Amino acid sequence: MAAPRMISCVLALATLTLGACSAATPRPSGGQPVVSGVGGGSGTASSGAPSSGSATGPSETAAPSASALDPAAYKTELETRRKAMAGAIDSMTAARKPKTLGWRAQRAAETIEDGAAALAAVTPPEQVRAQHDAYVGSLRDFATALGGTAGKVGSRDLCTSSAALTDVGGALKALDQAGQALQKAGDYPADVVTVKAGAKKTRRLGNGTFVRRSTLNGRSSLQIDNGGTRDAVVTMVKGGSKTVSVYVRKKSKFKVSGVRDGSYKIYFTHGVDWDGKARAFTRECSFERFEKSVSFKTTFTATQIRWHDWRITLHAINGGNARTADVDPDDFPS
Repeated sequence: MAAPRMISCVLALATLTLGACSAATPRPSGGQPVVSGVGGGSGTASSGAPSSGSATGPSETAAPSASALDPAAYKTELETRRKAMAGAIDSMTAARKPKTLGWRAQRAAETIEDGAAALAAVTPPEQVRAQHDAYVGSLRDFATALGGTAGKVGSRDLCTSSAALTDVGGALKALDQAGQALQKAGDYPADVVTVKAGAKKTRRLGNGTFVRRSTLNGRSSLQIDNGGTRDAVVTMVKGGSKTVSVYVRKKSKFKVSGVRDGSYKIYFTHGVDWDGKARAFTRECSFERFEKSVSFKTTFTATQIRWHDWRITLHAINGGNARTADVDPDDFPS
């Protein structure tokens, strides 16, 4: 019996281009069927009633101004507000997914605005009135900035907590300085800022860098064509387990060789500035998947070995008919 011949079949699947090979059939050429996909691509006065014996009408007296708190009472008031505000900021920075980050940033903005309003109603010791007023003003500015950042997270312009902190970096620094000034004036607890904002970055991996990789000892391959305007990471999931995640730069291609047999769901995320620690893009992110799974299968006969190679495109092309769907960022495999 003749030894089996190894034949590679190019399956041009523009988000799905499938082909099978056989010994008796020549390799597909330019006339092969192509199935393409589209990926990627958003003090008050009070009045008393006149008494029965009064001929002059109601009298008006100004309410006395609130008396200043003594240092101990003022410290207690600051500490009560500090815990809630610092906790909200820490909770926001601990968020690991865009959806979670968005609502935590909004909650932090509301918590800090509430704290500012409560402290604005307090009369501090006279010797720290200026520092107190500056602190309250900085709290309000920071709350406003955070509210805007929460909106940017919702639109996916910002995608990680580090990017959110960078976005409010100026207001965060001003708040930290105001808190420190109040602390130095009398050891008052105004240290709500426990994190620092980094500078804006645009980090990229090399084209074809594996973010995650399992054993690749199969015969099939997946050709990835990213013709879009943002870098991408493509993730292959088999049976609920992530097997491969590979970085493909914009306007670039890469082939994942050695794909093992099986049915794979294919997810991809586009974005700007790759945070290796978070395994996510920090800005302009999107999250999608191909609706249909891609199957790889190797067939052995007495004279042939046949397998499938697939090609996917992550940008719109004419004739593309492999549909994609948006994915909830919190459900995206990272």
